[in-house]
Amino acid sequence: MKEKLITFAVPCYNSQDYMQRCLRSLMAGGEEVEIIVIDDGSTDRTGEIADCYAEKYPETVRAVHQKNGGHGAGVNKGLSLAAGEYFKVVDSDDWLDEEALKKLLTEIRKRKRQGALADLIICNYLYDHLYEGKQKRMGYENVFRNGKVCTWDTIGKFHPSQYLVMHAQICRTEVLRGSGVRLPRHTFYVDNLFANQPLPFVKTILYLDLDLYHYFLGREDQSVNEQVLMKRIDQQILVTKMVSGCADLKQVQKEHPKLADYLVRNLSIMMSISSIHLLLIGTEEAMEKRNELWEYMRRRGNGLYRKLRFGTVSGFTYLPGKAGTALTLAGYRLAKQCYHFN
Repeated sequence: MKEKLITFAVPCYNSQDYMQRCLRSLMAGGEEVEIIVIDDGSTDRTGEIADCYAEKYPETVRAVHQKNGGHGAGVNKGLSLAAGEYFKVVDSDDWLDEEALKKLLTEIRKRKRQGALADLIICNYLYDHLYEGKQKRMGYENVFRNGKVCTWDTIGKFHPSQYLVMHAQICRTEVLRGSGVRLPRHTFYVDNLFANQPLPFVKTILYLDLDLYHYFLGREDQSVNEQVLMKRIDQQILVTKMVSGCADLKQVQKEHPKLADYLVRNLSIMMSISSIHLLLIGTEEAMEKRNELWEYMRRRGNGLYRKLRFGTVSGFTYLPGKAGTALTLAGYRLAKQCYHFN
């Protein structure tokens, strides 16, 4: 059996209608990739499809069946079983560009021979509104030098719309395990925790200017759909609080100030998402939850509240009065139109 350069974990729940598009794209990696399909208690043909792939491609695909535990439980299981040098989560309704994947594997293979593997590889991703025929590319050319290994101290400046989301990351398996990241069960939006907790453990970063990941948008039941997110706002708030405590920001600030700034920016956008959707809900209960979330950040201390309230974009989502609410929602709708993020 060939040594596995990347393990792809594909958590699936009732994914029969689209999972094969995802799996076909990953199969382009050949026997140098490991594909772990986690059937998370599906009630449709998801498990059957996973078994068929595992039977047909035993050197590449592994099917795992477990009681339903949510997306986080699927990621946890994949990471616990991974044999690849690197680990990447691919949601079952998303897919990878096959040519970009082959180029990624060529680069990993070369650097492995040289003994020069980076802890984290960053590639571009696309918001893919497949049904509408629209795409929005998210690249990182201004932050990293293509094909060059860097550290947190030598990175460039992120644009307001740029974040190191899970779709962009391919992390060394040993680094992920060393970070202790473990996702909560039955909780949406945990990809934010998965993408942020390991970052202080990353020492070297390699950026490859490849449009690798297609992040599918358009399903009505999708977690980032505005109406769905409003229904699951308590889970969004929970993950926001978890992310705020997943790293010792004071220590990170001492060691890697640029990384600390990025982590605060990321938390700021999560606070913005929570605040805006609570405003969209608009009930008295929602306003109480909004105030409590901000008070939670105040209690965390270390100046975090002041940074979020007065030094980042999230402060503009916590403006007082009806005029503040109107301004916040107008800004949100403009950003949504520009960036097509849901």
